[in-house]
Amino acid sequence: MPGERERNEISVPEHIIDISEESGVRYLNFGSDSIQGAMRIARPWSLELEYTREMMAGLLLRSHPDWPRSCLMVGLGAASQLRFLHRHFPDCRITALEINPAVISICQQFFKLPPESPQLGIIAEDASTWIRRAPKAHYDLILLDGFAADGCPAALDSPGFYLACRAVMSEQGVLACNLLSRSRGFQARARRIRQAFERRCLILPPSDSGNAIALSATGTAIDTDLATMQQRAKLLHEQTGLDLRPALDRLRLSRSLPADHLTL
Repeated sequence: MPGERERNEISVPEHIIDISEESGVRYLNFGSDSIQGAMRIARPWSLELEYTREMMAGLLLRSHPDWPRSCLMVGLGAASQLRFLHRHFPDCRITALEINPAVISICQQFFKLPPESPQLGIIAEDASTWIRRAPKAHYDLILLDGFAADGCPAALDSPGFYLACRAVMSEQGVLACNLLSRSRGFQARARRIRQAFERRCLILPPSDSGNAIALSATGTAIDTDLATMQQRAKLLHEQTGLDLRPALDRLRLSRSLPADHLTL
């Protein structure tokens, strides 16, 4: 019937992976009511979920013309952000870490995961282990979105892990981390990130879904104003279709930009 979801459940040792479709959108769930990812089938490179769009807010913070040159992704999900960056930032070298090989296989089969290439590496490994031997001062952008069915694994939410992330970030480094504002551990997780980055951290107001994105920086200071970020958002929208202007409006209303200025 129209509007009714077709489901395909796949059992794996870690959890159930539930794939469903509705109104032209394919969804990924990890055996819970929470949506782990979504892809509009007609536009697989677009960012369907609001929080995946807001995780790209780091693109408004750095003015270097070829930024980001490299990106590390922790947690593949439905590969939404990977497809977006791979399409619109073809010179950016992407490394994606996903602990569950079944998720990688499902993204290849159902979510149009691009093939590996010199610009794209997909690694089936625990990020908390891998990152400690990763090249230091290397990544311009880190996207942390590693979740299991019951939330963020403890190994990806420790002071040591956040410090390890900071160690592999370049002098132009920005980290975007997906937080769940309605979870009991939200404030404690935000505090650990702030401490690891010596308070160079900004948390966007929660979206309607309850996701709140923490943006942290290292290396060269970020010193910009609202008008500059609005201009960057306008250009990004024209070039990629990604609209970050609503996030900037909410950020301003939250009083996180004193005198419409941002220093991070």
